[in-house]
Amino acid sequence: MTQTTPEIFEAETMAHINDLYRTAVRLTRNSTEADDLVQETYMQAWKSFDKYELGTNCRAWLYKILFNKFDHYRRKKYTQAKYIQEADDLVFANSTFTAPIPEHLTDTEIIAALNKLPDHYRSVVLLADVHEFDYKEVAKILEIPIGTVMSRLSRARGQLKKSLARNAAEYGIKKAMIPAFA
Repeated sequence: MTQTTPEIFEAETMAHINDLYRTAVRLTRNSTEADDLVQETYMQAWKSFDKYELGTNCRAWLYKILFNKFDHYRRKKYTQAKYIQEADDLVFANSTFTAPIPEHLTDTEIIAALNKLPDHYRSVVLLADVHEFDYKEVAKILEIPIGTVMSRLSRARGQLKKSLARNAAEYGIKKAMIPAFA
């Protein structure tokens, strides 16, 4: 049990706020909703801080809270009857501008491919590949078996590879030939 003081809470948790926010943006795809998600995460962390043990992995503990809050957010979002798309999104989706052909894939295209992944795949990729949690930590954070983590990560990487290959093909970038070494 931890003595709950604002100073101890701040020292343990605030170093992770930027990483949590970036993950929340990737999960929600909306900066305002990400702000709310991170705020809810920290509110829950403060309420539960007396159960946190100093010296354990605070980062993983915060991510577990974040993903639990995101699951709640996602259930709430899907129970709503309709999602109204903002006017800016409609204008962007219907624009006829043709971008110049880049020599390589951009961060925007990679993020778009990541955003196309189903939530359960995107969560695993964010934790394992972006935030570099090991499989055991990812399994604990998401409360799934380690085999499921490995399976989802493999499938997600495969989907990302296909999606990004399509983007490259649209630009006329052919599949790179990798020489076989003996």
